[in-house]
Amino acid sequence: MSDRTEQWTAILSLAFPVLAFLWEFAVVGRKRLGYRVQMDTLAADAAGKPYADVLGDMRHDGHQLKDPSFVLLRIENAGSTKIGSEDYLADPVDPYGIKVTFRDRRVAAVVLTDPSRDEVRDFFFEDVAENDTTVRTVAKPGFRRDNNEAERTGVIRLPKVTLLRGAEYKVLVVLERWPDDHGTGPFPDPVVRGADGQDRWYDPAVRFFRLKATRTESHVFASRPAWWVICVLAAAVTVQACFTLFLSGERRPPLDCVGGTLHLHGSTAFAPAVRAAAEDYLRRCEGAGASIPLESDTFKGSTDGVTDLDQAGKDAGVEVGEGLGDHLAFTDGLAADGHPRLIPRPVAFSVFTLVAAKDAGVENLTLAQVRAVFAGRVRNWSEVGGNDVPVHVVNRDPGSGTRSTLVAKVLGGHEPPQFTATDCAALDPRRYGRCEVSSTDTMLNRAASTPGAIGYSEATGVNGHEGAARLVKLTIDGRRPTAEGVENTHYPYWQTEFAYTYGDAPAGSVAAAFLTFLTQQSGRDVLREHGHGLCSEAHDAGECRPV
Repeated sequence: MSDRTEQWTAILSLAFPVLAFLWEFAVVGRKRLGYRVQMDTLAADAAGKPYADVLGDMRHDGHQLKDPSFVLLRIENAGSTKIGSEDYLADPVDPYGIKVTFRDRRVAAVVLTDPSRDEVRDFFFEDVAENDTTVRTVAKPGFRRDNNEAERTGVIRLPKVTLLRGAEYKVLVVLERWPDDHGTGPFPDPVVRGADGQDRWYDPAVRFFRLKATRTESHVFASRPAWWVICVLAAAVTVQACFTLFLSGERRPPLDCVGGTLHLHGSTAFAPAVRAAAEDYLRRCEGAGASIPLESDTFKGSTDGVTDLDQAGKDAGVEVGEGLGDHLAFTDGLAADGHPRLIPRPVAFSVFTLVAAKDAGVENLTLAQVRAVFAGRVRNWSEVGGNDVPVHVVNRDPGSGTRSTLVAKVLGGHEPPQFTATDCAALDPRRYGRCEVSSTDTMLNRAASTPGAIGYSEATGVNGHEGAARLVKLTIDGRRPTAEGVENTHYPYWQTEFAYTYGDAPAGSVAAAFLTFLTQQSGRDVLREHGHGLCSEAHDAGECRPV
């Protein structure tokens, strides 16, 4: 499905209910004659009631009614404006406006009841003076009842009553079963229609402008027109959902795809998100000639990343005032001084977490306890409420952005003491010790396999690690290591992720295109899925600034 098709689907999804609303209330609903069958019951249904004998013994023309039944019909102006005699769907010279047919029943009597306005009665009856002292009330020609023996139907005809907005009247009809009908059970529903004297239906083009009696009883959930609207909207939503989920590769393509080879360097903590975004960029830009080598491990840490970027710019002989368009480096926080040609750009903020082996028996540490542990003042977990297990501190090497963030944000600027063992595998499980590793993955492996270990990592990187079941992500003073925790509870262990370029990446270069994709287009979704907070969405601009 093309973008234009999807746009038209969205437009029709919006236009259809608007047009349906206008049709329902501004066109059709402007003048609407409604009816409700409020009662249709047999006298036998009142068995056991105090008045049952009276109903069952009702007589007409000298005979007892056979299976008497009663229908209460309500006629109402269900539209938004006045209904006049000229609006009825009937011949203008015909006094009748509504015809009600009762199949398999004879009409014994009909009574007007409960008109909303006294003037309504004048359409049904008139007072005729027989002499100076006697006045007789008679039905007008527009109000009559008939029984068609050939068709075995009873019929009542109602006049063209002028009804103001909201006006109504009711008609009570007494009926009986045809004398030679030996059937039992309920009768067919009454049929209400607007027809001329010869019962001819008008052409639909005329009916569009003239009144047609509409059943206004409460519908189960929705009326038939409403069901059509719901079905069309559901179909439109389904089409858009199928396009989004199955035909569009889950996200919209980037605004621009630039060919060339892009080299990525830097933070091991931020690497999973950047790699996933790069794979998404390549998938969307298939055929554009873009290439991003991901098989070789160029993410060796923040310090090494900016060093490699600086060297790549020098090797390429980039002149001052120009930029390198095929290299990017990502760092946890700002890089150290000494790289005057490198330009940082905040991309997101990463959340880091302390991890401890489950046998340490701790889930939460205060900030003071964390500092005591990494300073070497706590050597057994029992000293901070944990199990009787020696503490083993697994640190990253000094070039790690994750470590420098820990020092700056959590340890108050104090570097951890030097390692006691150069190889973490050499730590004595019976004694306190410290060691260092070179990458996030190695950190998690060692923390998961070393009894009583404590280390640190990018928070979402722990979840999918093979050793996650043996690790606990610690809270600090009860604050959780999440992007929401940073913004809402001031969780301390986080850092801004910067993208560095050598000079300004030239417009039209693959580096500039990928940065745009990462910060303004679908790459943002990838970063969000990896648990990173977006600088462009941060509630507090300070959350995208380093210490």
